[in-house]
Amino acid sequence: MNKRDRAALVLQRLEQHYPETPIPLDHSDPFTLLIAVLLSAQCTDKKVNEVTPALFAAGPTPVAMAALPEDTILGHIRQLGLAKTKARNVKRLSELLLERHGGAVPQSFAELEALPGVGHKTASVVMAQAFGVPAFPVDTHIHRLAQRWGLSQGRNVEQTERDLKGLFPKEAWNKLHLQIIFYGREHCSARGCDGTVCGLCRELYPSRRKPVYWRKA
Repeated sequence: MNKRDRAALVLQRLEQHYPETPIPLDHSDPFTLLIAVLLSAQCTDKKVNEVTPALFAAGPTPVAMAALPEDTILGHIRQLGLAKTKARNVKRLSELLLERHGGAVPQSFAELEALPGVGHKTASVVMAQAFGVPAFPVDTHIHRLAQRWGLSQGRNVEQTERDLKGLFPKEAWNKLHLQIIFYGREHCSARGCDGTVCGLCRELYPSRRKPVYWRKA
């Protein structure tokens, strides 16, 4: 089975596993999605979803969030990793949305990535899930599975993103990146599978006997 055959099988199996792909971070609009994704860095979606209801009640819009003292924002998100930095970024980001974009979340990668705390992955999630622009955000689950499944050499997330975009049709990207994340969490986790355990790994590499040691980004 060559790389494109493996990609086609992955696409088929993940569509069977996850025909529906709800966004794991709770949000109500592009602004709250942007904030939730920013907060999710080095933190679980579950933990973010625990703190955002109160945060979004206090600051549901860029205007309201920008008006909050940084210490108030910090108080809502203190239990998250890097909370102080994230609180500072959330406030300044909200101010910049008002100053530069009329209070709207911009719909371009360059403008999103110019905001504090917003890297390429965060911008890709917002572009894909808020605005429907084809993107392939790569997190640690996707980076790991792309290597286990023989889809990328995976030296860094940028290379993994390029490789996956070259293997899968553009119209599948926005759904597929969530499907891979779901599968990585439920069936092919870092500790639960070493490339020889889960059903998809066994189907892709039926003769594989040795663990696959993936390169962390």
